[in-house]
Amino acid sequence: MTQGSARPKRGLFGRLRPNRLLTSLFRPIWRMRRGLTLGAQGAVIDAEGRVLLVRHGYRPGWWFPGGGVEWGETLLVALTRELEEEVGVTLTGEPELHGIFSNFASFRGDHIAVFVVRHWQRQGDYYKRGEIAEAAMFAPEDLPEPIDAGTRARIKEIFDKAPLRALW
Repeated sequence: MTQGSARPKRGLFGRLRPNRLLTSLFRPIWRMRRGLTLGAQGAVIDAEGRVLLVRHGYRPGWWFPGGGVEWGETLLVALTRELEEEVGVTLTGEPELHGIFSNFASFRGDHIAVFVVRHWQRQGDYYKRGEIAEAAMFAPEDLPEPIDAGTRARIKEIFDKAPLRALW
């Protein structure tokens, strides 16, 4: 792990920390009061050139693993935490920032930082039950359906060198 990316402390509820519960309860109110939300997602790529995607239990489509940046976290700490929590991926080297994208589909102030992760290890086929319905590796030419449009666009940028688009 890199400096500043130590594993976060667990709360009284184990993996479900009180901050996460409060965040989900108060998110609608905060979005009305705050001008910006920020997430970190990882395009986790294996030695065969496949990318790790997840299907959530609460929204349709396949996505990169990741989630929101909490108060007091850097983007790298949030990415590290989310990858470990959601899919059991531990970073073994520095990820590369691919870009920061505006995701106005659900909230006009939402932004997502996408990192390319090539140096990592994983706890078998672990994924967080409940939040994540399924996690799997896919070749860029054989992506699952339905896949989130922004995730598909980022895959084309990373693998096919398509021009970066500012919008998710």
